Amino acid sequence: MTPNDREQKVTALIDKLCLTRKLKRSEWVTIIRERTPAAAEHLFELARAVRIHHYGHDIYIRGLIEFTNYCRNDCYYCGIRKSNANALRYRLSKEDILTCCEEGYRLGFRTFVLQGGEDGWFTDERLCDIVSSIRAQFPDCAITLSVGERSYDSYKRLYDAGADRYLLRHETYDEKHYGRLHPPQLSASHRKQCLWNLKKIGYQVGTGFMVGSPYQTPENLADDMLFLAKLNPQMVGIGPFIPHHETPFARMPGGTAELTVYMLGLIRLLLPRVLLPATTALGTIAEDGREKGILAGANVIMPNLSPAQVRKKYLLYDNKLCTGDEAAESLNHLRERMEKIGYHITVSRGDSLNI
Repeated sequence: MTPNDREQKVTALIDKLCLTRKLKRSEWVTIIRERTPAAAEHLFELARAVRIHHYGHDIYIRGLIEFTNYCRNDCYYCGIRKSNANALRYRLSKEDILTCCEEGYRLGFRTFVLQGGEDGWFTDERLCDIVSSIRAQFPDCAITLSVGERSYDSYKRLYDAGADRYLLRHETYDEKHYGRLHPPQLSASHRKQCLWNLKKIGYQVGTGFMVGSPYQTPENLADDMLFLAKLNPQMVGIGPFIPHHETPFARMPGGTAELTVYMLGLIRLLLPRVLLPATTALGTIAEDGREKGILAGANVIMPNLSPAQVRKKYLLYDNKLCTGDEAAESLNHLRERMEKIGYHITVSRGDSLNI
């Protein structure tokens, strides 16, 4: 097959995806493995059109509060893994978290994302108390949790306390690949069951995967896309794998901005109404990474509302983009950067349209 034939084949598959919102596994593999720069530009043009059709030029902001970096898990890629004895551990108090929300609300945030490691200190009782306090103080805001794998009953209690949304990236669909990234006590099947439980309870669900993780193949990414089609989440968060020096994958090559942005475009065509962040990890490996993500179909940015003194301690990967900017300065800077590419940050909960 000539390069021109390959490009035409991939472009035709991109058009098919845009039209039908489905591809066979072999077609997903081809569209990923055989991509070309010209085909990618065609993809981004379509993805932008779909995103603008549903959401205009609005960018939704989520206030990220990284409230604990303790974690019981030992995932091989993560800088806050249990075995990292050099991590500077911290927990924010309920009062600290509410202060972050107050500052965020003043700046225009209407969604707060509480993200942390799987920290047993935050029992259902403690987390429910925090959630219900945020709900009482900010009744017009969405509350998103990202605290890993918990029981059905735990998820239900948190939902009843006032949580609206839950983010749980499945990381990789394939059981064997999952096993190469995690210790034996963790399984892809259990993680996926957690996602189905969250949907059943009534959460707006977010999932996602790493791009360029160790041992990943185009077939793995194809399976991820098929899983997204089946789950039909309200949000998908993907980002490049970035090594951390205190993990077993310290010397592994990282994922690329090029493939990450390409996958963002494919997700926009697959799930036209999904909330799709341009992540911090993408902005970490490429100075204009978040802009590229927005221009590939993303429509969410998650500035950090965590206290400045803890941001450098929540290091899932090396060289994390975590300036010492106050939240207001950071938001103004982001607003200027987005306006330069024709988009504007909006004050809204930004609910997904496919729920």
